[in-house]
Amino acid sequence: MSELTTIARPYAKAAFELAVEKGTLESWNDMLFFAGHVASNEQASSALAGMPTATAQAELFIQLCAEQLNEQGQNLVKVMAENGRLIALPEVAQLFAAFKAEYDKEIDVDVISATPLTAAQQESLVATLEKRFARKVKLNCSEDASVVGGLIICLLYTSDAADDSLRV
Repeated sequence: MSELTTIARPYAKAAFELAVEKGTLESWNDMLFFAGHVASNEQASSALAGMPTATAQAELFIQLCAEQLNEQGQNLVKVMAENGRLIALPEVAQLFAAFKAEYDKEIDVDVISATPLTAAQQESLVATLEKRFARKVKLNCSEDASVVGGLIICLLYTSDAADDSLRV
């Protein structure tokens, strides 16, 4: 487990629990996704590092995010800045998304094939995978000419957070 994951987990868990309680999972997911991108931006990171205090860092970060953060999102940024943890925001966003996917019983599945899959093939694959994993499946299809035959199916099963790759 990476150090950032260890740092980010309590923030992601607290945000997730609040979002579930308030019924605002989608808005929190969007907020954290945006804040994670801001935190990982090199120019934003440089500007934040130049701030003399945690309060100044939080204020600048909130300005950079503008209307993308609601009051609760701004409070999260302030707490993370006070603790010197703004760098962990991208990981917070990823963990929150994983918690949300588990809560929603969803999995993302990357499918790589030599040629594009037809709509019927995609529907059949989704139905098979949903039955197999008892979850809603979201396909992310791509093509790779080096795949000689069949498909490469990669999924992140969030209940045990282990990557599984299947060759069909």
